[in-house]
Amino acid sequence: MLRFSTAGESHGEALVALVSGLPAGVPVDQEFINRELWRRQQGYGRGGRMRIEKDTAHILSGIRHGKTIGSPVAMTLANKDWKNWEEILPVGAGEAEKHKAVASPRPGHADLAGSLKYDFKDARYVLERASARESAARVACGAVAKLLLREFGVLVGSHVVRVGRQELGRDAQWSEIAELATKADVVLGCVDAEAEMRMKAEVDGALRTGDTIGGVFEVVVHGLPPGVGTHVNWDERMDGLLAQAVMSLQAVKAVELGRGVTAAESLGSAVHDAIGYRQEDGGERNGDGFTRFSRERNNAGGIEGGISNGEDVVVRGYLKPISTLRRPLGSVSFETREPVKAAYERSDVCVVPAAGVAAEAMVALTVARLMIDKFGGDSLGEMQRNFEGYSGQIRAY
Repeated sequence: MLRFSTAGESHGEALVALVSGLPAGVPVDQEFINRELWRRQQGYGRGGRMRIEKDTAHILSGIRHGKTIGSPVAMTLANKDWKNWEEILPVGAGEAEKHKAVASPRPGHADLAGSLKYDFKDARYVLERASARESAARVACGAVAKLLLREFGVLVGSHVVRVGRQELGRDAQWSEIAELATKADVVLGCVDAEAEMRMKAEVDGALRTGDTIGGVFEVVVHGLPPGVGTHVNWDERMDGLLAQAVMSLQAVKAVELGRGVTAAESLGSAVHDAIGYRQEDGGERNGDGFTRFSRERNNAGGIEGGISNGEDVVVRGYLKPISTLRRPLGSVSFETREPVKAAYERSDVCVVPAAGVAAEAMVALTVARLMIDKFGGDSLGEMQRNFEGYSGQIRAY
């Protein structure tokens, strides 16, 4: 089974990313991993931290001569801001007067709940691990998963469909989404320039008032064949696994598969995707997988009964506004229990594009795990042979 884990704190020395279960022989492009990390740092509305950090992955193990070797892949991402926090957050006891307490919890953050859970008298240690800075390590793990999926023609991308009250208002084409990942300048990660400018105005409005703003991102998996995932056990369904993966990201409060939200208020005849069949043999793989069965729509988001159906897999994440406000909400002092303003830590105004990139990583890791579960193999060659055998079965169906 493909597994991953992360370690590290927002202002600690480094983040650590660990991926195990990859087959041997997967080509690994370190520039691609660093490009994914760069993408996570972009977007209009990001805060001062992004001017300090320049994330790159330092690979410690699991990759030799440019390919995976079957053992766990370990990576570190140095925090450049650590030099400003080394005496504030030392590993040893340090000097008490240099400690930088978070004395009043922020509404919407893990501050209070985490402090109660671990019996901390301030929220510093909770903040450090709960921070979305941790998602950088997930992106590094997800980049390796994307490199595996790429060997099978499966690609993952994202775009922003809403910021605040402004939304795209149309379906995005895969070619538009793929192009976003190649751009050198990222504004808000929307495929439509006019809609993006309206979104940018929403961010400007929040910035002027000392507020923050959320939105919706969409992750698309392109080229996934039908039959990945299963309906037979509740904890093996692709839709459930994807929902958990995306929901685990900081500030995500809802997840939608396909047109799940609008489907709830629609009739079945308007929701379900009628099935057609192309008599001609497409031969090589095409946009909707290996099968000649086709759909005019993709309201199901590429998943039916917990199984991929050959259409693009579409997952949306609904992101709440960031909890740290420059004009803080009311809170309570940990020490005195008296009303005060919530603590302020340097933060962003809008992170919807960055959250989309982090969600790409989580989706890629989930899909890669299911691909390994289905096609197995200790080496990439073995996995590819199993994959090609299944592809022939689908083409001949």
